[in-house]
Amino acid sequence: MQKAKKSVHAHIEVSVVIPVFNEQENIAQLGARLLKIMDGVRKGYEIIFVDDGSRDETPQELRKLFVRRSDVVRVVTFNGNYGQYVAILAGFGYVRGDVVVTLDADLQNPPEEIPNLLKKIDDGYDLVGGYRAKRQDSFFRTYASRTINFIRAKATGLEMKDHGCMLRAYKKFIVDEVVKTRETSTFITALAQKFAGNPIDIPVAHDERAAGGSKYNLYKLIRIAFDLLTGFSLAPLQIFTIIGMVISFLSGVYFFVELFKKVIGHHHGYGLHFAFVFLLLSVIILGVGLLGEYLGRAYFAVCQHPRFVIREVLEKKDE
Repeated sequence: MQKAKKSVHAHIEVSVVIPVFNEQENIAQLGARLLKIMDGVRKGYEIIFVDDGSRDETPQELRKLFVRRSDVVRVVTFNGNYGQYVAILAGFGYVRGDVVVTLDADLQNPPEEIPNLLKKIDDGYDLVGGYRAKRQDSFFRTYASRTINFIRAKATGLEMKDHGCMLRAYKKFIVDEVVKTRETSTFITALAQKFAGNPIDIPVAHDERAAGGSKYNLYKLIRIAFDLLTGFSLAPLQIFTIIGMVISFLSGVYFFVELFKKVIGHHHGYGLHFAFVFLLLSVIILGVGLLGEYLGRAYFAVCQHPRFVIREVLEKKDE
């Protein structure tokens, strides 16, 4: 009788998903620290790196790590750069563990915090979010993040202390629901929060970046804000409906005031007219832009274009 094959997929309790983009200086240190921590948690685990189209030596560093520990390391490589949240979503499609942990590759969130997240999962929570009690980011990054946190809270009503901290742990059913939604928004932390029945936030350490620079600029932070506004709420459209009603009322009042002034002969110049027209046009243009965001999301949802293309997957096959 033929002997049954032994699967390398058995007894995986924890999956760690790490999006990576141009982090060649950090991969070796991250791998060493993370493997040491995960070997010590005494749970079956896997680590999934998702290379988001890196243009430096990151793919070679990930391949070295895979060759050294192919028993637990897997590498998914994109054919281009699609963004951090899309990379996490792709990793979610490959996880096999009962619990999924996400982590950035820049070592600002120490992997040594993972056991604290797993302990809370063992205590019965289905989502454990880390929040950076003492951030080591620049003034711009810190206050831009706080602004987006404020927008997120108002737009979604979700209770999250730090949406931008990727050091989080999820029960597998939450990850499965995130993957199944196929929403055009890629704001995974907020999306996952919607599916959690018993979430908790805990403080985690935050270190200075080990090497390299931040991949977020002003444009990307603005895009995140738009994702929040248009991906989880109709509030922007409702706000502009109210603004339109108010402006219509004020325009009517203004028209009758100007008409009255003309009748009694006290009409002076057109400067105020032009200022009012420019204000009205700016509001209209901004409203059309927001409407375009919603229409664009609907378009991509109907077309169902692939959100990413995978070029290569490194993983150990069944034996």
